[in-house]
Amino acid sequence: MDVTGNGHSVERTYRIVLTEDDEPVRNRLSSLLRGWAGSNLVAECASLSESIAAIEAHPIDLLITDLKLPDGNGIEGIRALRAKQPDAEAMVISVLADETTVLQAIEAGATGYLLKDADSIDLIQAITDLMRGQSPISSRIARVLVRRLGLQTPNGQLARSGKSILTAREMDILWGIAKGFTNAELAERLGISRQTVPVHIRNIYRKLEASNRSEAVFEATRLGLIRL
Repeated sequence: MDVTGNGHSVERTYRIVLTEDDEPVRNRLSSLLRGWAGSNLVAECASLSESIAAIEAHPIDLLITDLKLPDGNGIEGIRALRAKQPDAEAMVISVLADETTVLQAIEAGATGYLLKDADSIDLIQAITDLMRGQSPISSRIARVLVRRLGLQTPNGQLARSGKSILTAREMDILWGIAKGFTNAELAERLGISRQTVPVHIRNIYRKLEASNRSEAVFEATRLGLIRL
């Protein structure tokens, strides 16, 4: 494992398509990506049509996209990515934080969702976390998901189904996943070892037939394990 001068580890190089119509923002993000040894920026797009063309033309590992584009919505680009390259990941960076938009983006296949506040985004860390199987989500987005999915009762306790197929510990882990906690944060908050957290998460994925954190939360909701 290599470590760059900015302190971020580099495990491999990721082929990335960046879609952002605001030129100053696009230039700032592309500069971060080009300065990171873990990034191979294969396309910089200013519109949905350019984004879809890049997805069609290049094998990629990650699509980073805004949602409000001059010729459509970035969610359409995520759907195109899922259809063309289902193994690739998608991360949203947007100013939009309303419940409908957030849920539509995640349902389309986004596994990360960051609000467009350049001063607070550690883009490289977010990409690293996402490609390791985590779901980087801004705190405001996490609150939207918690509120929408009804993960907490009025007294702040986790809502559980009596017929849950998950253990109590796995339900606690699921709650933390929806809150956007890292594995280390989950271990600290639940008083368990860091080594056991991935084991619980794998069990959750297996039981819910999910492949990432967002899918696990939505599948738990669909099955009624989390009361709305």
